[in-house]
Amino acid sequence: MRYIGPHVSIQGGVENAPLRAKELGATAFAMFTKNQRQWKAAPLTEKSIRAFRDNCRTGGYTPDHILPHDSYLINLGSPEEAKLQRSRTAFIDEMQRAEALGLTLLNFHPGSHLNKIPVELCLATIAESVNMALEETATVTAVLENTAGQGSNLGHSFEQLATIIDQVSNKERIGVCLDTCHLFAAGYDLRTPEAVENMFDEFNSIIGLDYLKGMHLNDAKLELDSRKDRHASIGKGCIGTDGFAAIIRHPATADIPLILETPDPDIWNREISMLAAYETSS
Repeated sequence: MRYIGPHVSIQGGVENAPLRAKELGATAFAMFTKNQRQWKAAPLTEKSIRAFRDNCRTGGYTPDHILPHDSYLINLGSPEEAKLQRSRTAFIDEMQRAEALGLTLLNFHPGSHLNKIPVELCLATIAESVNMALEETATVTAVLENTAGQGSNLGHSFEQLATIIDQVSNKERIGVCLDTCHLFAAGYDLRTPEAVENMFDEFNSIIGLDYLKGMHLNDAKLELDSRKDRHASIGKGCIGTDGFAAIIRHPATADIPLILETPDPDIWNREISMLAAYETSS
């Protein structure tokens, strides 16, 4: 089965996220566990934690199909010591918040060298940061998100993701979330069933499909290899519906959260229905 849903708001409390997902007919969802634009947040209350778990249970959402995302401020490969330590502290807090909610995944952007340190050193720093967070938690898997290759952001190639994974001590608690817009922007073609098959084959060869823990399904406003992260609604960008149909039908996308980060919330319910229909159509 394919589990599909959007990244929903936590306005009013994290416990509202599963309720909003259910209203849209989603079978999976993503969320932040706090304001993503702030370094710190008040601890989650027992009331909110209990309500979140109850609402997930009522809505039929299990931890395997919920993909929380960490703060956009965090840079686990920062070349600046003070910012690196601040990022590591914030990331550990994010992992602990996910753990408190009973979740098992935390999606994060790898990091950026800011043109101040070599790529290999930055990748090693990211892996070291992940190792520190895993030591401070027990049950949450850190899920690397591939990037578009914009600026000095790392993680835009499967080889870079593999280099990070190779240096993470606990291989059972590291994974990957593939964002389709980022893939396309980084030069991985997804426009045809053949291209999609080739992408998954390459991922399996370099990283391994066992590490695929989720996907972000976003069309791309700009052409292949643009190196710019510009999301479009499904079928309204340069990837197109043939590519998304092939992704949905590929065995690698079964039983993982498939998350919409498309720009028009008013049509999320239609996008969910359209994507879900690809699973059974030929």
